[in-house]
Amino acid sequence: MAPHLPREEHELEPDSICPKCNNAMELLGEDVSEQLARVTAMFKVIRTIRRKRICTGCGHIAQPPMPGLPIERSIAHPSLLAEIIVAKYANHTPLYRQSEIAARDGVRLDRATMARWVGQCEELCRLLTEALRRYTMATAKLHADDTPIPVLAPGNKKTKTGRLWVYVRDDRRSGSSDPAAVWFAYSPDRKGIHPQTHLAGFEGILQADGYAGFNELNEGGKVRLAFCWDHARRYVFNVHETAPSGTTKQWLDMIGEFYAIEADIRGKPPDERRRVRQEKSSPLLAALEKSVREKLATLWPKAPLVEAINYSLNRWDGLTLFCDDGRVEISNVLAEKALVQIIGQSDIFPIDMDTLSMRQDSIPGSEG
Repeated sequence: MAPHLPREEHELEPDSICPKCNNAMELLGEDVSEQLARVTAMFKVIRTIRRKRICTGCGHIAQPPMPGLPIERSIAHPSLLAEIIVAKYANHTPLYRQSEIAARDGVRLDRATMARWVGQCEELCRLLTEALRRYTMATAKLHADDTPIPVLAPGNKKTKTGRLWVYVRDDRRSGSSDPAAVWFAYSPDRKGIHPQTHLAGFEGILQADGYAGFNELNEGGKVRLAFCWDHARRYVFNVHETAPSGTTKQWLDMIGEFYAIEADIRGKPPDERRRVRQEKSSPLLAALEKSVREKLATLWPKAPLVEAINYSLNRWDGLTLFCDDGRVEISNVLAEKALVQIIGQSDIFPIDMDTLSMRQDSIPGSEG
C-alpha cells in the first residue's frame, strides 16, 4: 500500500480471560492486514454568518466583509468549481454525467449552469492562458498543427466542423532546458487567416505539415517553414503498401536512416546536431533527391507515385532545413502528440457552440 496514505486502525482484542480455564490471557503477538478503502466525496452547505456589532457609545456599526469567491454572488464554492473542472477535463466526465451523479445525492446541478461556471472560471484564468500564449510564442522554433473537431451549431443543435489549432514550444530534443509549453486555439473553419493571426508576432522557424495556410507567413521572410518527414514518408508508404517496388522500398529505407541518425543525436546541442547531419544526413538527402527526380522523369503524370514525389519535391527546402539548423526536427510529432491529448477526450465533443468552445478549450490548452 502507498506509504503516504493515512492509516485508520481497527484493533480487535480477544477476551482477557481464557474461555477454557478462566486464567488471565497474556499478549502473544498480532497479525496485521491492510485493505485499500475509498472515502466517497460528499456535498455540504457552507453557511457564512457575518455578525454585526454596534458601538453603544457612538453608534458605529461593524461587520466583517464577505469572503471573496471565484464567482461573486454564486452558490458555487471554490471546492465545487475545482471538482467540476477536474472531473470534466482530467477525468473526462462530461457535465451531463456530473449532473446525474449529483442527482443521486439529491443535489440539483443544472448542466447549463455548470457550463456557465466553467466559462467563468476560464475567464478567471485568462491572464494565465495569455501568459502561456506569450511564452509559447516567444521562441525561435515553433511546432504547429490542426485538427477538425465536431461543434454543435447554435439554435438547431446540428453538428458542424470547427478547427482546433495547437502550437508547441519544445526544444528539449536539441539540448534546451527551457520548459516546454503548448497553446491551443479554436476557429470555426480552416481558413489561413486563423494561423496567420495566431502567429502575427512570431519570428523564427515554424515546423508544420504542408497546409497552404502557413505559406503566407513565409513570404515576409520573418518565418521559415520546416516540413515534416513523417508526412513525406506516409505518401511513399501508401504507394508501397498497394504497389510495392524496389524503388519505394529503397526510399523508405533511406528515410529510415534519417530517423536512425536523429535518434543518436537526440538531446545534443544544436551545433553538434548540425555537424552530424551535415556529415551523415546531407549525403543521404542528395542521393534521395537524385533518385526521386530520375524516377519522376520515367513516370506518366497520373501514376500513383507521382503524387508522393511531388509532395516532397514541392516542399524540398522545408524538408531539408533540418540539415542547416540544429534546432529543427525532422518530424512534427510534438504537435501531433499534443493534439492527441485533446482529441482523445472524446467525451468533451461535440462542443455546445462556437462561443462556448472558444472559452472551454482554453482550460485543457493551459494544461498542455
